[in-house]
Amino acid sequence: MKCKCKQMLSAIVAAVIMVILCPSAIYAAEETAQQPALYATFWALLPPIVAIVLALITKEVYSSLFIGILVGALLYSGFGFEGTVQHIFSDGFISVLSDSYNVGILVFLVILGCMVCLMNRAGGSAAFGRWAGKHIKTRIGAELATILLGIMIFIDDYFNCLTVGSVMRPITDKHNVSRAKLAYLIDATAAPICIIAPISSWAAAVSGFVPGEDGMSVFIRAIPYNYYALLTIVMMVGMILMKTEYGTMGVHESNALKGDLFTTKARPYESAEEENEGNPKGKVMDLLIPVISLVICCVIGMIYTGGFFSGTDFITAFSQSDASVGLVLGSFFGLIITVIFYMIRRVLSFKNCMSCIPDGFKAMVPAILILTFAWTLKAMTESLGAAEFVAHVVQSSAGNLMNLLPAIIFLVACLLAFATGTSWGTFGILIPIVVDVFAGTNESLMIISISACMAGAVCGDHCSPISDTTIMASAGAQCDHVNHVTTQLPYAIVAAAVSFVTYLIAGFVQKAVICLPIGIILMLLVLYVIKKGFSDLTE
Repeated sequence: MKCKCKQMLSAIVAAVIMVILCPSAIYAAEETAQQPALYATFWALLPPIVAIVLALITKEVYSSLFIGILVGALLYSGFGFEGTVQHIFSDGFISVLSDSYNVGILVFLVILGCMVCLMNRAGGSAAFGRWAGKHIKTRIGAELATILLGIMIFIDDYFNCLTVGSVMRPITDKHNVSRAKLAYLIDATAAPICIIAPISSWAAAVSGFVPGEDGMSVFIRAIPYNYYALLTIVMMVGMILMKTEYGTMGVHESNALKGDLFTTKARPYESAEEENEGNPKGKVMDLLIPVISLVICCVIGMIYTGGFFSGTDFITAFSQSDASVGLVLGSFFGLIITVIFYMIRRVLSFKNCMSCIPDGFKAMVPAILILTFAWTLKAMTESLGAAEFVAHVVQSSAGNLMNLLPAIIFLVACLLAFATGTSWGTFGILIPIVVDVFAGTNESLMIISISACMAGAVCGDHCSPISDTTIMASAGAQCDHVNHVTTQLPYAIVAAAVSFVTYLIAGFVQKAVICLPIGIILMLLVLYVIKKGFSDLTE
């Protein structure tokens, strides 16, 4: 019966698409304008809205993203058949997969998948799990260790997601922490940590978006006002220590305590789990040395692309580094070191090491597919002028709302990053506007507003199903992507609401030493209220 219903649903969707496309083919010849009629209007945000709503309703991410892409292409082409198809493939899939930055991220993802497979085969992951089992004896300890590792790996969010996931997954599994909760902890210590770390790819990106100012200095001064990032850390630690869960995450955690780490039938990385037994002779150093070499090589790779070895100082090299190329170079040399190390240790032969390459690639296919669809959806949104529309809205709302502007910018950045799935794009749109609005008037309010922009962008990115970091967190935890999105959304919304109230206060008080403690107290009070309203999870 379920099968027949799915077939009928598929047929209906196909019929609707044909009804939309076929009549439009008659008028295809008339569709020649380079800029669509709906350019820079609210309609530019419709494609991601459609994709996100469908993903949350249907729990199926691939078709939802494609329908969003289709809607964007239809709006761009004026419902012309030829123009729609051309825009989807030539300007969409082919274009994003021809972009060197995107290709670099995909190569980095594949290499990380290979390294995870190598560490599993060599028995390093299992050995670390056995060691951690002797030292980490509780669920609370496993979750706090995940947060701590996420904070320590602050260089780049992609690197953070996959490394933390591969290292901590065996430990959290042993202590019955749900995969959805692991994905949340990974995601919440990726972008929120990177956005308050001066030495990170995110700091480099933000520094480049501050015209006429010392970008790195502005970034550092904005850290105490980055309420979403700081309060997310407070929320994670507070919830773990208070044993507070709610919403769909509470269901996942309750089931995990009974032995079901997934709750749903979806097992997108089930084949990868078969590799976890590994060599019984594996030791903890078979995981630590590859991870440490990977961290060191990635740092060297990033500062290399920033010109460090050509005489540029370390901070400047980091601020102008190419994260995509740097991470590829670093991960490649990390992979070479790992293969040589395992061969010297004789835990894996050269043939076994090479067999991990296709297996690692296969394990990352779900993440690669979702990333490709997400990038294409972003391309559709950009072609419709979403950035210009949002920039106009922010500039027109500045007016006499100066003290309320940080809170307003936070909301706008949240919505834009959620709809487009990109933090860096949100920085690029909003930060220059903030600098123009406050230039030469109120420097403190400018710093707070820039921080609100960064916080809002990270919040929207954290919530969005089409965000690169959200997709990577799902891959790192080997959790179904839609499950990760739906379970972490209530948590992110609470952190966003407290951050919004704190920005309202900061717009008038403008003192970090006052506003940040207020925000922390508000967050802890909210957690206390939630704890009283929901059943406690006990070990």
